[in-house]
Amino acid sequence: MDIDSVRPEDAERLAAIFTSARRTAMPWLPELHTEEEDRAFIGERVMADCELLVARREARPAGFLALKDDMVEHLYVAPEAQRQGIGTALLEAAKARRPDGLRLWTFQRNAGAAAFYARQGFTEVMRTDGSDNEEREPDVLLSDG
Repeated sequence: MDIDSVRPEDAERLAAIFTSARRTAMPWLPELHTEEEDRAFIGERVMADCELLVARREARPAGFLALKDDMVEHLYVAPEAQRQGIGTALLEAAKARRPDGLRLWTFQRNAGAAAFYARQGFTEVMRTDGSDNEEREPDVLLSDG
């Protein structure tokens, strides 16, 4: 596995990872956007506004992490590539780029993510009722700093 920067041709695969990983990990989460809207979001917003780290297997994206300042905006690994160290490798690469610490949001109900981030040294900063996120799902801010 290699971790490198995003390429323009990665947009469709990253959007597919985004959609499938969310569906697999959080089947209870409402699907507010079509797959076409997810592709536009990744291609036009995330790739334009964030520093992206892409984990590749045989040159094909298997996961990605989007950074904006000290905030991990997105961390998704393709369902078929999960539990193989990709998320950990992406977080380690992000930590190397932001040695003063990282922050991220996750949904309170996402027990798998909570356990993963705890293993990576993240601790809870605050909880919300979800009124400020699009899904209206209670979330938690985590930090490793």
